[in-house]
Amino acid sequence: MPRPDHTRALHAALLTAARGLPVIPLSRTKLPAVRSPHRDEPRTTTCRGECGLPGHGVHDATTDPARIRALFAVAPWATGYGVACGLDPYHLIGLDLDVKHGYDGVAALRLLAGTQGFALPPTVTVLTPSGGRHLWFTAPGPVPNSVGRLGPGIDVRGAGGYVVGPGSRTVAGRYLLAPGSGHRTLAEAPAALLRLATPPPPPRPPAAAAPRHPAEKRAAALVRFVLDSHEGERNGRLFWAACRAYDAGLGDALAPALVTAAVHTGLSEREAAATVASAGRLRASAEP
Repeated sequence: MPRPDHTRALHAALLTAARGLPVIPLSRTKLPAVRSPHRDEPRTTTCRGECGLPGHGVHDATTDPARIRALFAVAPWATGYGVACGLDPYHLIGLDLDVKHGYDGVAALRLLAGTQGFALPPTVTVLTPSGGRHLWFTAPGPVPNSVGRLGPGIDVRGAGGYVVGPGSRTVAGRYLLAPGSGHRTLAEAPAALLRLATPPPPPRPPAAAAPRHPAEKRAAALVRFVLDSHEGERNGRLFWAACRAYDAGLGDALAPALVTAAVHTGLSEREAAATVASAGRLRASAEP
């Protein structure tokens, strides 16, 4: 017999999907509830659902009621749902305003809006168990994920990410629609906010200056490897690339470029720098 939290989450997910927003079931830990069909394979897979089986995280997201019910059916432990960001037609972005660990994302966003001269239109707002909130906006195109780029306590959930939907229960508690927010339409994100949330593209060498020396080619390939990272693999790919850079004697010289590339994929600068430094320490400890 389905548990009440499971039933409530499924019902809420179907209502959200009816608004045109793709959803996936989540566990109490806020992670995708459907287990990967590739979890026992010896190598990391790059499959995003091409195999035809469920269990590919945000790539399972759908607005089809039958598929949503099927996803929840294979994950009876699901007590929540995630709303996929960055997908057509809305390109949803979620501003995650944290108010714990010394942060006050609500105040930081208010300060940002004041200093940058934009107003935040009323939109769908979700109250989080910690006392924070999620603001949902539409965008003309995908916006990258980021942590703290806009300010302390402000995270952006964009392309490849998801926000926890209202009606979900997690280990921390329930996610609820803010009073009066349930019938609001999704507001367009202010253009100034989008500019701040989108990092400039990484510099590319002109065609005439394409690297010719083997070391330069190797460095460019490692940076490209990091830039091609997706949600759930960014830290691992960055660490691997940094290890290979240190193995080749390029680590210290290439570290800033690797960090910049990782930030472009959505990692925070602090997290990316820590990962590269960890690779450097591992290499140093392996030296005789």
